[in-house]
Amino acid sequence: MTNPSHPIANQPDSQVKPTWLQPLLMLAPAGVWLALLLVVPTLLIFELSLVPGIRPGQVVNPSGLDNYLRIVQPDYFPVLGRSLFFSIGTTLACLILGFPVAYWIALKVPHRWQNLVLLGFVLPLWTSSLLRSYAWITILRPTGVLNTILSKIGIPPLDILNRESAVLIGMTYSMLPYMVLILYAALEKLDRQLLEAASDLGATPPQAFWKVTVPQSLTGIAAGSLLVFITSMGDFVNPEILGGASSMTVARLIYNQFLGATQNWGFGSALSMVLILVVSIAIALLLKYGDRSAAGGV
Repeated sequence: MTNPSHPIANQPDSQVKPTWLQPLLMLAPAGVWLALLLVVPTLLIFELSLVPGIRPGQVVNPSGLDNYLRIVQPDYFPVLGRSLFFSIGTTLACLILGFPVAYWIALKVPHRWQNLVLLGFVLPLWTSSLLRSYAWITILRPTGVLNTILSKIGIPPLDILNRESAVLIGMTYSMLPYMVLILYAALEKLDRQLLEAASDLGATPPQAFWKVTVPQSLTGIAAGSLLVFITSMGDFVNPEILGGASSMTVARLIYNQFLGATQNWGFGSALSMVLILVVSIAIALLLKYGDRSAAGGV
């Protein structure tokens, strides 16, 4: 039986609020902003992607998948392949360069200096990405800093600017701090007693690294790699400034469809939807396998 002295029992049924209403009210402001700034624009882009050849000021009349069929034409395969090449290459380069740095900061640097070292490493992020790209032009151009140093030590100059190698350098430089921060967060939680146990059992440092360190940091590796890959897929500044006309990517192609001379909003919207789909799949993989790696490491 219901206790008459309980405060809820004394309230009329109309005054008893459902248990699900309070969380919903707390999430409502963020949900409204999410709907207005993400869901609605995405739906508008999807609607435009169904209109072939639409230009600014024309009536939106969705009529089919012609824009999506145009994407799979052989003319655009090099653009898609180059975007994947830049994203995968940047991810691998950041992982190879960032893991030793994160390992050194997490395990070798004294704890009282770790925050200061991390701050110094992420200082470039405080400047504009545009300024950083122009700084690389100063370094990589034929009469730049790099070739000046090479000429003084007797090495022939390198022709890097306006090539794919320059884009990879610029993108790796831009994304490396993110990889280091995520890997540091994973390696900081490394159980050092397992490393000591592996050493006591006769494991060499490479064996301890592959058998102990890497499995415990798989979550950070997956998270950092997917973050760098996703960000690289949408990078516009580095390919535009450092790559020249020969480094056309999906992001630059989308820009040309909206703000360039072609002005084909339908095709640009279809490209945007494909890019959103690729990013969404990457995020889904992160949520699925990242959680699985975390559970396996416990």
